[in-house]
Amino acid sequence: MCDKYNETVPIAIIPLYGTEELTQKISYYLESIYNSSDSRIIDTKLLRFATGDAKAILESTVRGMDVYIIMDVGNYSCKFNMYGREVIMSPDEHFQNLKRVISAIGGKANRISVISPMLYAARQDRRISRESLDCAVALKELESIGVKNIMAFDMHDDRVQNAVPFMGFDNLMPVYQVIKAMNKHYPDIFLNEENMLVVSPDLGGTNRNLLYANELGLDMGLFYKRRSRKMVHGKYPVKEHKYIGPDVSNKDILIADDIIASGETILDVAKRMKELGANRIFIAVTFGLFTEGVSQYNKAYDEGVIEAVFITNATYRSEEVLNAPWYKGVDISKYIAYYIYCVNSGKSISNILDPHIKIQALLSKKK
Repeated sequence: MCDKYNETVPIAIIPLYGTEELTQKISYYLESIYNSSDSRIIDTKLLRFATGDAKAILESTVRGMDVYIIMDVGNYSCKFNMYGREVIMSPDEHFQNLKRVISAIGGKANRISVISPMLYAARQDRRISRESLDCAVALKELESIGVKNIMAFDMHDDRVQNAVPFMGFDNLMPVYQVIKAMNKHYPDIFLNEENMLVVSPDLGGTNRNLLYANELGLDMGLFYKRRSRKMVHGKYPVKEHKYIGPDVSNKDILIADDIIASGETILDVAKRMKELGANRIFIAVTFGLFTEGVSQYNKAYDEGVIEAVFITNATYRSEEVLNAPWYKGVDISKYIAYYIYCVNSGKSISNILDPHIKIQALLSKKK
């Protein structure tokens, strides 16, 4: 993917709460890429006072090093004590810890990059009426405290990077990793136009699904989603789904999305596909949050509505998700390791942003 490069600034990887396992995998792949130990993990202590106030302490120096801070703002398994009570860490708490660690570095690092597969406040990326611009404000804040690069996965809308035009910003898509996982778990799958179809669950996901369709050489359909204008529980409920596209009869279906929150929209799409005569339904998402649990997905699996849900390890997945019969894991740690390598060595990341050659090689091998 990139040429070997020996003379680089030493790499320091700092895992924030909830990213320890992902960081270990990234470090393993970095060592194999460099064929040496040019990178090391720097542990931190994030101490809490009884009032909830906190401070960050670095366990080792990072002076002159290329620092990569790994953050998972969606990890709700992390907790802390406040006034004698256990409190779940929200995305706000994770983001605050990021700023604490940057403050502890104290300007001693050669360069600071933030790797946040799920970008903080990414779903609040534009203003409609009197709304806050949380993502843009957060990016401006990181720029002001010395962050040089930010890497995220499958952005809700990557135009938010316009808020920081003088800071490095990379949006990675796990298309190759998903296709590779599909081939691994379903060697009988036929990735051709006669047997498979890509379907976008809404207009907003068209570009994402078009990317899969183009790489696999498949046709694509999409759903038009009409929402209620009345907000309920912080969102606008879907009133109607309409399918637009080619015939789905007896075809396997791939539905790609960035996030499963409650997951209702994708299940509605899967049910409609089944009603129209589709064969197996495969779902691929970058972030599997399941804010309302997995019971409805278990039911859909038992009823034969869905075949599998491919989910990356870009954010925390609960035990009930990991143990679900429909769950299939997609590992992005090697992808991140190559990104760090290219940034650290000053190499172009074009090849990892556009994995067309690798995908075509994988498909040719399958044929």
